Amino acid sequence: MTSTHTVPSADPVSALTPPEEAVTPLMRGIAVLHGLTDLGGTVGLSDLGRVTGLARSTIDRVTGTLARMGYVRLDGSNAVLAPRLMELGNAYLAALRLPDLLSVHAEGLADELDESVSLAVPDGDGIRFIHQAIRRRVLSLSFRIGDLLPAERTAPGPLLATEWSAQDWARWRERQITDPGLLGFPAIPPRTHSAAAEDFEHRVEEVRAQNWALDDQLIEPGLVAASVPVRAPDGRIACVASVVSHTSRHSADSLRECLLPRLRTASATMERELADAPPPEPPSAPSGLATWTSASKQELGGEFIASLARGLTVVTAFGEGRAELTLSEVAQRTGLPRATARRALITLEHLGYVRGRGRAFRLTPRVLALGFPPLSKTTLTRIAHPHLAELTRRLQDSTSLSVLTGSDVQCAVSVAAGRIMDVDIAVGSRVPAYATSTGRVLLADLPAAERSARLSKARMGALTRRTVTRPTDLTVILDRVREEGYALVDEELEAGLRSIAVPVRDRNGCLVAAINVNMHCSRRSAAECVKNILPELRATAARIEADLHVTGRFVQVPAA
Repeated sequence: MTSTHTVPSADPVSALTPPEEAVTPLMRGIAVLHGLTDLGGTVGLSDLGRVTGLARSTIDRVTGTLARMGYVRLDGSNAVLAPRLMELGNAYLAALRLPDLLSVHAEGLADELDESVSLAVPDGDGIRFIHQAIRRRVLSLSFRIGDLLPAERTAPGPLLATEWSAQDWARWRERQITDPGLLGFPAIPPRTHSAAAEDFEHRVEEVRAQNWALDDQLIEPGLVAASVPVRAPDGRIACVASVVSHTSRHSADSLRECLLPRLRTASATMERELADAPPPEPPSAPSGLATWTSASKQELGGEFIASLARGLTVVTAFGEGRAELTLSEVAQRTGLPRATARRALITLEHLGYVRGRGRAFRLTPRVLALGFPPLSKTTLTRIAHPHLAELTRRLQDSTSLSVLTGSDVQCAVSVAAGRIMDVDIAVGSRVPAYATSTGRVLLADLPAAERSARLSKARMGALTRRTVTRPTDLTVILDRVREEGYALVDEELEAGLRSIAVPVRDRNGCLVAAINVNMHCSRRSAAECVKNILPELRATAARIEADLHVTGRFVQVPAA
């Protein structure tokens, strides 16, 4: 996706004159990440210059540094947000603790009602989503974790506005003048009328009395939502829980009558969860990223912007058990000098990503604006493809990722090597699991009873003269695959085809897919595959898993 216009900020703080000690390269790097986020996650480098107002040479250095950090992937003339960037938003969500404590209740409510449920927190004069439990339909909620919405166009907004300060109200009134079309909120359609804003203050007083709020098609026609506050033990609103539906399923009245009582019950359960939750134990080990940053600077010289990398590293100092940190604690966690950490915190506070309170600092919801919304909708196939493409480039052999479907494996990603005689597996194609390397990796991880049940449904015929078809022989092979962590299949699916596969696991250790390298048997011997290809394949699987583990910390990652 490309654009030639500048996306306005939803908050004027970044337009203020920065303090003298602000780190300019960090501000530029964040501007680039904002541009990429607001425009969908993929932007041409030239267009990034137009969006951010930065020179092309600066864009090249910034994106090069972000690519070195694993936050951006350079694809020809485009910059693409990379899954690892989500570690910034993960730091905020882990420090907040609300998704960890409340998501299971939100998911349970969504299952009970068969409607989408969301959790939102205040961000300036808007609201930002921190959890989404989506019911997937043709007419489905499309908001993402990290999306920012104007308070007056939502159900959570008036509830959160009951706790606004005079400064918050002044900011909101100023926005009505400076951004009447809500162009600073790219997650929603532009505003075509001002009714929602004109009666917003009246709505706030109403919900203050009734302790719940309704969105009757304020965002867009057909969408209705009911919201209730979830209060922290001190009585303040920790977040707002909402049930979202469509007018084809619920009117505003039926939403209030049928779903609001169950939403209130769930909110009370969430409040008990917050009251009973024990304090987290903070980890003690420092991140070590400062050492990595210094090594990268030494290796790449002037093309690597160390001050940008160090500034973003400060965000990762926060997390579970580290909701508030002093300057000394930030320096200790990151390994940065106090002076460097201090300048980074000053910059982040100026931009609204950190809030200081006395000697302590906290991350704000705005951290989620750094790539989280588009990346929260990523899939395993999108995560795996660039890694498999790089493996194919290095080995000059075709690679693929497959998932288990019944007694077959289905190809989800395929990268051809482009050779005259090549292994070309179509995405979506299915082949018998028992005769393939990916299939054997996936079958080997199953409990014995489930494995037998799947194989009993397969017609284990001889596809070539070398195909293993006896169940007892296959059981021995699968037990060995499970023990060794890889499978090599030699001309059992097709004469002349040799492949070797390894597993891909999610952050809980569950097997979700297998990747393999495919080749004609004349290319390499079986022994050469084990000696030379297997280490490369395992390293690629580890890189895919690293991205999957970051992405899956607070969102569910579908296969495709």
